[in-house]
Amino acid sequence: MSIQATITLDRDSRIGEIDPRLYGSFIEHLGRAVYGGIYEPGHPTADDEGFRTDVLDLVRALNVTIVRYPGGNFVSGYDWEDGVGPRSARPSRLDLAWRSLEPNQVGVNEFVSWCRKAGAEPMMAVNLGTRGPDAARRLVEYCNHSGGSAWSDQRRAHGYAAPHGIKLWCLGNEMDGPWQIGAKTAEEYGRVACETAKVMKWVDPTIELVVCGSSHLAMPTFGQWEITALNHTYEHVDYISLHTYYGNRDGNTPRFLGRSVQMDQFIAKVVRICDDIKARKGGKKDIHLSFDEWNVWYHSNEADRKQEPWQVAPPLLEDIYNFEDALVVGCMLITLLKHADRVKIACLAQLVNVIAPIMTVTGGGAWRQTIYYPFLHASNLGRGTALDLRAQSPVYDDPEIGPIPYLEAVGTLDPAQEALTLFAVNRSPEQDLTLTGDLRGFAGYRVAQHTVLRHDDPHATNTLAHPNAVTPSALPVAPGDGKSLHITLPRFSWNVVRLVKSS
Repeated sequence: MSIQATITLDRDSRIGEIDPRLYGSFIEHLGRAVYGGIYEPGHPTADDEGFRTDVLDLVRALNVTIVRYPGGNFVSGYDWEDGVGPRSARPSRLDLAWRSLEPNQVGVNEFVSWCRKAGAEPMMAVNLGTRGPDAARRLVEYCNHSGGSAWSDQRRAHGYAAPHGIKLWCLGNEMDGPWQIGAKTAEEYGRVACETAKVMKWVDPTIELVVCGSSHLAMPTFGQWEITALNHTYEHVDYISLHTYYGNRDGNTPRFLGRSVQMDQFIAKVVRICDDIKARKGGKKDIHLSFDEWNVWYHSNEADRKQEPWQVAPPLLEDIYNFEDALVVGCMLITLLKHADRVKIACLAQLVNVIAPIMTVTGGGAWRQTIYYPFLHASNLGRGTALDLRAQSPVYDDPEIGPIPYLEAVGTLDPAQEALTLFAVNRSPEQDLTLTGDLRGFAGYRVAQHTVLRHDDPHATNTLAHPNAVTPSALPVAPGDGKSLHITLPRFSWNVVRLVKSS
């Protein structure tokens, strides 16, 4: 017997336009993300700048729109000047955030060049841990001013005549965290973020700025931190950041699959705070959300504690993702789309080797992890307008989270292609889910394709030796009558259902 759920597909049930930057990612100077990940000059596939083209191919296929850089915790101790100019003159530094040795062979110019090759835009973070407004405004000048000033002319002398034109900037990273170099109280951070934002926008008024929110929902200062930071910066910033990671440390898979319910609540709380600040200040603009760190992260914790410090590119945070992790990532993607009216930026953290959808062997091959596929599907097909499906689904109860629906789903409408896409997860490990849909707003639309990611073993993984152990497949489709939808979502599965208008 299957679970029964219903949805309604209506053009008027619009959540909001999907900002392409919802499909961003993250490269930090951490572990093998940069060295041995995107950059490996001696690799057989390396191009003339030392970038691995096998990795670039996998990134391009993901259709990643923005990439956040250079951190993360790393940025709070980073002097950006160390990473520009002749490589032979660049210093090696102790990175206190990850207890590694940073050779500075990749810096802002190389990263921007890599982004252009990957088809993504850079999202740059500035150091508000050990530095402040002066270093930040100089970096904006170096990157974005055309020429005729000291820092822009230095960029030109380094071989980059045209300005980089970086539009999106983060005002530090997780500044409320005691693990952060230069951690601050909300008042301390709010003041420095305000002054930094002012001078950065004075250098380039076209840039957009992200102010740091709480490092995660469970921070003891959550809520008050957001209020204080926005009180100081509302007039100067455009977004506030959210970060969250989930894991299944206790082996409670039903709870793990329901974590996106908490993500939904996190977003809703931050939206309320942003709107309250707007009202208090009599403001006209909405502060939107930048969910610029999100993922599953827990597999590598024990291995990381055994690493020797002060290595170049040690294997840190190298989670090997299994099938159930892919379902959680799928649920998190659906949650982001459900809030497309306010979440305009999101970064899967990270992109290569470090809690990443792409893994490499230094000097060897590269492969797709299980979590690669939900992101691939959403990024390539989840464009246009997000639709509230008004789903009705049975639930199961968790004492920590509360009721969790078996069906997690959202719709997206691409008017240019007259295509409707449903992204759906069946959380049940035992029962298929029969999904019935009312096509009242899409008469004449029929199912053209049903792609599913599923596996009998929730702990199945992809490896270099077996890269296709967990991969999507196509299910047979019955196009239907153009008035209603009837499909089956297999137990414990990620589903992509594509509907097109009949000719």
